[in-house]
Amino acid sequence: MENRLKIAIAQINPTVGDLAGNARRILDAAAAARAAGAQVVVTPELALCGYPPEDLLLRPDFYRACARQLDELADAVRDVVLVVGHPLEERGSFYNAASVLRDGLIVETYRKMRLPNYQVFDEKRYFDAGEEPCVFTVGGVRCGVNICADVWNAWPVEETRRAGADVILTLNASPYHVGKVLERQQVLSDRISESGLSMLYVNMVGGQDELVFDGGSMAFDNDGRLAHRAPLFESRVDVLEWHAGSWSGGSVCEPDPEPGEVYQALVAGVR
Repeated sequence: MENRLKIAIAQINPTVGDLAGNARRILDAAAAARAAGAQVVVTPELALCGYPPEDLLLRPDFYRACARQLDELADAVRDVVLVVGHPLEERGSFYNAASVLRDGLIVETYRKMRLPNYQVFDEKRYFDAGEEPCVFTVGGVRCGVNICADVWNAWPVEETRRAGADVILTLNASPYHVGKVLERQQVLSDRISESGLSMLYVNMVGGQDELVFDGGSMAFDNDGRLAHRAPLFESRVDVLEWHAGSWSGGSVCEPDPEPGEVYQALVAGVR
């Protein structure tokens, strides 16, 4: 029998700087996913600290607090593999990272390769770029990890493919603007066409400072078919099953027509 893997999208609404509160949100999502049979749970980018943390990232005590919270989170997570986004200080370098938590341990850590530095993004001010792909195995399925801007470029995905991934899990903090849902879909379709890999795209929701995050997390089969899109502007946990490059158990939620979608974004930004 070919390998199957149940993976949960944790489309959550972290609050910048609320490490303990964000950890509770992550644990609640993991518990719901585990109850639904998930073997792996994927959070958004920097879910532990919220996005964008901005000049909190210039404080050494903030990195230490994030490290302590990550250790506590790892200790609390059992019976499911959790992929969580967090900032990382490592021997004087600073990374936008994602760690794989399993059986009380941090077993793998990925460091974001492509740092955006345009429009609302200034990650090069805070982070160093990672250089190595990350692939971990659950139930015989090799899961590769990328973070947000990585998948807007071909080479991080290609590096992950060459490292042996069967499927790519990408953690995102992708802000909303009109037309962004279909723009993301096209970019991901391009990466899948190039790599031949299926992909899970997990985005956050909520308003942070001047940014609004719309969710709309997605799953794509390895032929580029959109197998799942979560509703926009809604915290939720969705569990999908991956098998031989395809997803089952999903549904495609179509965005509202533009006026309604913009109204939802405005509400999310002030809620």
